[in-house]
Amino acid sequence: YDPASARVAAEAVLSMTKKLLDLAPPNGNDPSAWATYNHTFSRFVAIKEEQAQETKKKLLILWTDYFKPEHLATFPDLHESFWKAPKLCSACKVNIDQAKAEELMAAVEKIHHMFWKSKGRTDQWITAS
Repeated sequence: YDPASARVAAEAVLSMTKKLLDLAPPNGNDPSAWATYNHTFSRFVAIKEEQAQETKKKLLILWTDYFKPEHLATFPDLHESFWKAPKLCSACKVNIDQAKAEELMAAVEKIHHMFWKSKGRTDQWITAS
């Protein structure tokens, strides 16, 4: 088990969200320009949604397979943290909202620290961007 895969997927969600927000539709009615725009927009959305689902999958595996009842003594907010994080994944799938994508990254970071603390380690949170 390692929360790094959830981090990588969540970073992709944030990256694609930023790309979508920066993507400007073409001026005019040039069919080729619109086709390129629509293809790029669709690809970014597909990647964002796929990676949000992957983040959710990785988080749920950590929650249900790794964390045990004895971890609740150390992390009393464990269930709430894990319940909210997949909800953020869903929000990122159905919206193009940078604030939600950043909230997702923060939730994954919190889970990262919980995971490594449960192993008696303090592995640093490192992101690609």
